[in-house]
Amino acid sequence: MANKRSGGGLSPVQQAAKFLGVSVLAGAVAAGIALPAAGALGLAAKGSVEGFDEIPANLKRPPLSQRTTILDNQGGRIATVYSRDRTVVELKDISPYMQQAIVAIEDSRFYKHGAVDLKGILRALNRNAQSGEVSQGASTLTQQYVKNVFVEEAGDDPTLVAQATQQTLGRKIKELKHAIQVEEELGKKKILENYLNITFFGQQAYGVEAAAQRYFSTSAKDLKLEQAALLAGVVQSPTRYDPVNDEQEAIQRRNVVLQRMADLGNVSQAEADEAKEMPLGLKVSKPNNGCITAVKGASFFCDYVRELVLNDKVFGKTKKARAKLWNEGGLTIRTTLDPQSQKSVQASIKNHVRKSDKVATAATLVEPGTGKILGMGQSKPFGYGKNETELNYSVDRGFGGSAFGFPTGSTFKPFLAAAALEEGTPPIQEYPAPFEMPYPETVQTCDGSPWRNSEGAKVENEDESEVGPYRLREAMEKSVNTYFVQMIEDIGMCPVSKILDKMGVVQGNGKKLPIVPSSLTLGSTGISPLTMASAYATFANRGTYCTPIAIESINRRMGGETKSIEVPKSTCSRAMSETTADTINQLLGGVVDSGTGQQAGLSDRDNAGKTGTTDERRNAWFVGYTPNMSGAVWVGSATQAVKMSNITIGGQWHEKVYGGRVPGPIWKDAMTGALEGKEAPGFNPVVIPDPPDEDRDRPGDGDNGDDRGNGNGGNGNGGIGDLPIPQPSFSIPEEWTIGGGNGNGGNGNGGRFP
Repeated sequence: MANKRSGGGLSPVQQAAKFLGVSVLAGAVAAGIALPAAGALGLAAKGSVEGFDEIPANLKRPPLSQRTTILDNQGGRIATVYSRDRTVVELKDISPYMQQAIVAIEDSRFYKHGAVDLKGILRALNRNAQSGEVSQGASTLTQQYVKNVFVEEAGDDPTLVAQATQQTLGRKIKELKHAIQVEEELGKKKILENYLNITFFGQQAYGVEAAAQRYFSTSAKDLKLEQAALLAGVVQSPTRYDPVNDEQEAIQRRNVVLQRMADLGNVSQAEADEAKEMPLGLKVSKPNNGCITAVKGASFFCDYVRELVLNDKVFGKTKKARAKLWNEGGLTIRTTLDPQSQKSVQASIKNHVRKSDKVATAATLVEPGTGKILGMGQSKPFGYGKNETELNYSVDRGFGGSAFGFPTGSTFKPFLAAAALEEGTPPIQEYPAPFEMPYPETVQTCDGSPWRNSEGAKVENEDESEVGPYRLREAMEKSVNTYFVQMIEDIGMCPVSKILDKMGVVQGNGKKLPIVPSSLTLGSTGISPLTMASAYATFANRGTYCTPIAIESINRRMGGETKSIEVPKSTCSRAMSETTADTINQLLGGVVDSGTGQQAGLSDRDNAGKTGTTDERRNAWFVGYTPNMSGAVWVGSATQAVKMSNITIGGQWHEKVYGGRVPGPIWKDAMTGALEGKEAPGFNPVVIPDPPDEDRDRPGDGDNGDDRGNGNGGNGNGGIGDLPIPQPSFSIPEEWTIGGGNGNGGNGNGGRFP
């Protein structure tokens, strides 16, 4: 009578024996170990068949990680990224030679036995007993497939991988139970297909399709006899039989496979002998993985797409879920990147700034009305060597960008002007705008407690000839600092803060801008080029702001099926009236026509823009747009350590860098190429009365009016015009903080940097 375990029923061992048969259970031992050498191998029986009935009956088969392909908006490949270089193919798309070769060398009785090959077990036991070591195993292809599923599920976690491959009876018994389930559910052909797609072939190639591409630059469907035999031989030990690093060892192993195929009747002896005489015939394609390999200079855009998938909750509620999606891959991501625009951005950058220069540039183009990012590039290439960087200067810190963005200088003034117009300020508003003046004693904030100029900070214009009174149009064209300081005194800071929220303007660290006049008037706070380009697109789009997007669609291949995945959509909302936007377009059109941005102006279509240069010329900007494209260009040092005076950039010497003289031409060339062949719609015209004739053509007209945002010292606390800026809540390293003014009348600084 059978022994009963406590609580009734057969013992775990007896249940296992009943389920598998004594011979099969014995095979679990023989499959992974040789009995004479068990002690030497340190194999333990602990936790083996105990609790066998508690092993889950269903094998979880995670989607196989595959390549992800990132495309531009025309379907051209930008980059291929993967954690496993794999392309899953169906059995019909795998060469019959490959199918025969892997069965011949790994499990020649595959079609004759079940999940466990008893005959193979007995043969392995006999040979291992004779040799006194593990000279032959008896795992079937089905068992090997199950083990690979465990490894795949472990991912890149070394602890989980070790657990999935540990040489214990417990793992073998678990493997056996699942192998039986797989045989019943899938059948031989599907098991073979899955095995050929999951197994590792060395040289970073997972699955037979990737292996065929890696070693022979061909498809799995077109593998020849000798090629298939080589790949089948590699599987047992991808390092030992690596044909790239040990040709002779690989040839010997290939020939063993060929002979085995002949012995089994897969091919004739003559065919096998002929194949044995063939050279390896490698045509190796190097692994081409990651955004660092992106074409068209789109490495940073590619990395931005990766960051979007990892950060946007559209792709998963948790960070872990989003990372799993990215790592499993199998995605075809069609992006918004326009190849014409991207080519033009890269050409312009290369023509104006060298990667070895002391300063860098970053440029981003977006489409008004859709938020689509059309181009993104920078002069410091993506990489880890000299004059290379991993930081994407175009985007916020949360998406791989610099820590704080870059102070924008006078490119911020149109936001203030738009807020004033929305508050009812007429476009012919006039202020005295002297060359130099103290900041207002108080400026209203949103919470009712006014900001106070307790430090007695002052502000001045770029040139002593810039003396008012000025109306808004002339003040914008010449970028007159004192005019806009008087404007914010009139309307307060709350209207500016509110319109910035509507236009998506945040600091480079993702936080709202500080409510202080230097930040909301003269651009002392760090902002990314993508944020600036998207905000200015609001003007081009007649007052409607659209959030930037980089992804148009994603399709995911899983289990032979392709499914679409939801992607983030641009959301558009009104930020200002059409009249206000049209008026700003008219004002900024004057900047490129006769103001500080003349060197950036386009001659063949309506365009508008604004220059900006921060204190001590540490940053220079040009942000501009046409009705159908908006772009931002920044030039400066990522560490903010370089003052751009008496400096060579792109092989040209500059006594002083202005927003109109370095970033402006970069913008002009990038936009010109990007818009070539595209329609040229016009802005909606607005009539702004001209000032009286006697007020025109005063000294100081021209490009030298591009302001630095300089203030006249005061106590030198570090803001533009020495306006004190509240310290951020996080700690800023000392070397990341530019010192304040020099005390008695010294110039204040342009804020903080990334």
